[in-house]
Amino acid sequence: MNLGPMEIGLIILAVLLLFGYKKLPDASRSLGRSLRIFKGEMKGMKDDDVRGKDAATVTPAPTQIAAPAPVDLEAEARAAEARAAEARARAEQARSSAGADGAR
Repeated sequence: MNLGPMEIGLIILAVLLLFGYKKLPDASRSLGRSLRIFKGEMKGMKDDDVRGKDAATVTPAPTQIAAPAPVDLEAEARAAEARAAEARARAEQARSSAGADGAR
């Protein structure tokens, strides 16, 4: 089933008659965008399949999983409170020295 020049000419003529010469560039542009989007989605689906297979076959060894280190929350809270107190003291000192400079 080969298309010869006569069949291709008839197809082009039918397309021109259906769409008109003014709408043909817009129609071809829309078709090109649709094909580009379709290709991108197909490639994304293929990439997702490959990633899914890789993730399913690779399992971490039990020795690779590390237990979280114990955290002393009370010590961290005390340190944070001390830093906040220092920051408040510095802010109060800055305010008092700024007020003294403004009074002079």
